[in-house]
Amino acid sequence: MMLSVNELKFMYRNKNVLREIGFSIERGQVIAVLGPNGVGKTTLLKCLNRILKPMHGTVMLDEESLLDLGTMDIARRVGYVPQRVETGRLTAFDAVLLGRRPHIGWDVTPHDLAVVDAVFIRLSMGALRLTYIDEMSGGELQKVAIARALVQEPKILLLDEPTSNLDLKNQVDILTTIREVVRDHKIAAIMTMHDLNQALRFADTFIFIKNGTVYIHGDRDIVTPQVIEEVYGLPVMIGELSGVRCVIPGVCKITLERNHAYTPP
Repeated sequence: MMLSVNELKFMYRNKNVLREIGFSIERGQVIAVLGPNGVGKTTLLKCLNRILKPMHGTVMLDEESLLDLGTMDIARRVGYVPQRVETGRLTAFDAVLLGRRPHIGWDVTPHDLAVVDAVFIRLSMGALRLTYIDEMSGGELQKVAIARALVQEPKILLLDEPTSNLDLKNQVDILTTIREVVRDHKIAAIMTMHDLNQALRFADTFIFIKNGTVYIHGDRDIVTPQVIEEVYGLPVMIGELSGVRCVIPGVCKITLERNHAYTPP
């Protein structure tokens, strides 16, 4: 077991946001954290790397307590990609190089530069190297943020809606790259997501959050119409297209049936 989370609790003022959160993840796995807006998905990620300090619970990474480590020690182990990325007058190369900060001693080394170069190549970002990040599109900026997390060479990646600003091709490219990095480097990734179909395609295990706690956690077998309706309040169908499971809102069934029955005059 690589990461183990037990009885995690967090409150904003007097409001319980997370309560009794518990799950685990192995090396080489991608977990999708799913649930409606406002249930605490982003808060959970921030608690895992102590951006927010939980009121109770443990987060163990390879038998180390992340909640007891300092900021730089956490950064050597955990790469974090937030939903919103701050901009500034930095080139993409310099912004990504900042991800090496937890590993840099007195000065940047040839190894640090090589790691950054390798990530630029892996993400097909060569054309952006000298582009200023305050002149980038949202999608380009998101790729820079992911690259910065990857150059940390973390044991685990935390990604908060990593494809929210990307077009369809870049969504698939980025999620494919994350899967490959997790597999090749034997690390793990936890991603909050809204797109259930992308989650089914790229994640190994799934956590559905409802009312601030884990409603259900497991592999693809738990992703059922009943679970989705209970968590999201929306009836759905689950079918298969070219061997890939797909979630379709139930209203589509009604529309299709009506269209099929309709005979033009």
